[in-house]
Amino acid sequence: FGTLTDWDELVAGMHARGLKLVMDLVVNHTSDDHPWFVESRKSKDNPYRDFYIWRPGRADGPPNNWQAFFTGSAWELDPATGEYYLHLFTRRQPDLNWENPQVRREVFDMMHWWLKRGVDGFRMDVINMLSKVPGLPDAAPVGGSRHVQGSEHFICGPRLTEFLGEMKRDVLSHYDILTVGETPMVSPDDAVALTHEETGALNMVFQFEHMDLDRNFAEQGSQSWKLQDLKAVMTRWQKGLEGRAWNSNYLSNHDQPRPVSRYGDDGAYRVVSAKMLATFNHLLQGTPYIYQGEEIGMTNVAFPSIDDYNDVATRNVYRVQTQELGLDPQVALAGIHKRSRDNARTPMQWSAAPGAGFTTGAPWIKLNPNFPTINVEQALADPDSV
Repeated sequence: FGTLTDWDELVAGMHARGLKLVMDLVVNHTSDDHPWFVESRKSKDNPYRDFYIWRPGRADGPPNNWQAFFTGSAWELDPATGEYYLHLFTRRQPDLNWENPQVRREVFDMMHWWLKRGVDGFRMDVINMLSKVPGLPDAAPVGGSRHVQGSEHFICGPRLTEFLGEMKRDVLSHYDILTVGETPMVSPDDAVALTHEETGALNMVFQFEHMDLDRNFAEQGSQSWKLQDLKAVMTRWQKGLEGRAWNSNYLSNHDQPRPVSRYGDDGAYRVVSAKMLATFNHLLQGTPYIYQGEEIGMTNVAFPSIDDYNDVATRNVYRVQTQELGLDPQVALAGIHKRSRDNARTPMQWSAAPGAGFTTGAPWIKLNPNFPTINVEQALADPDSV
């Protein structure tokens, strides 16, 4: 990602142009390579052990039946100490223990460090998952599933508003910044509690109700939806926050398929679909957000092989569907073409040049094959074409 010197040059250049920089704040979990976790896993009495959520297993395996968001158990056995650590996402992302006041102090000090360096705000990753229900009980069973999403035990948990209130008091209230929380599975009332001008801690939140309309959680795939469903969700949020809090409006981000492929027509009507969706998003009450490529109508990509995809969630879903559920590989791949997070992660199509003007080398993932005809240079030369 570069050096701090690069970062200082970036933020200085942005501020000179009247732009502001909001950074991603990921404090529900860390990397398993983080020095805290490296220390934490050394022994049960290590000073950093309580920075994370460690538990002994049960006779039949993990401490509870929670399922990780990217499939499988939310617990990983660490052979060195014979205990499990919690990871709501991948096993390489151990959850921090926010019950430990020292963890909160370290996080707040880190936030001060970035704010004093010039950052203008934070997008807070899964910020409504910080507080877990004491005792970490089993999730209610669903059919014969071995692992169950235990969201009722960590979404907007019992101490969330306390933790965020402490963050507001000790950090956020000291700066003129923007804060937006990524908050899956929240209701409009939850959003009001988190963002109320007087009693809330944040400016606004990203909700996901409209993003989940076409998602089949049970089969880790897609499901049909109707325009009336989308209208009902958006109306509920527009009316639910009106006069009480502030909406953040989006149709696209790094975790979602491209909106013109998802909600519109990415073939003959790609341009008019993209313009229609942009008009819809920008005329709602609230702050509109767009994601790179959305402004030129970039589309989903249909790579021919699972080997062309990098996203851990995509690969896990394909493995579960083909190996555990017995789905035909081509059917599973068709679903991935619709929903994979890698749809949003192909390189930005700056030009029709090799590498799409993004790089002269090999990018982290293949380019969308339509990049010669859909690119920024074309849009600037002929605005009506994109």
